[in-house]
Amino acid sequence: MFVNIIESYREVVAIVDKELIGKQFFEGKKQLDIKESFYKGENENPLPKEEVKEIMINFSKEDATFNIVGENSINCALEAGIINEEQILKIDGIPYTLILL
Repeated sequence: MFVNIIESYREVVAIVDKELIGKQFFEGKKQLDIKESFYKGENENPLPKEEVKEIMINFSKEDATFNIVGENSINCALEAGIINEEQILKIDGIPYTLILL
């Protein structure tokens, strides 16, 4: 998974499954655009699951905003306890969530 932490008023933590980088998904009028610049940032290599989970837990304590896309990333967020099943949406079968803690 790739993690990009964007500094703003609140940190935005963008997390995505590595195989989704650069892809677009459409369903009706909805679109999911997995831009490399937003989700990957300057990171060259994906992070292991345990490290991603730790980042999620730590930033959830800091009132961060999360943008999470992909099966692995969503499952990691569920395991970290920062989201629940009701918060998961899908576009063209791709799970995602946007959360503000």
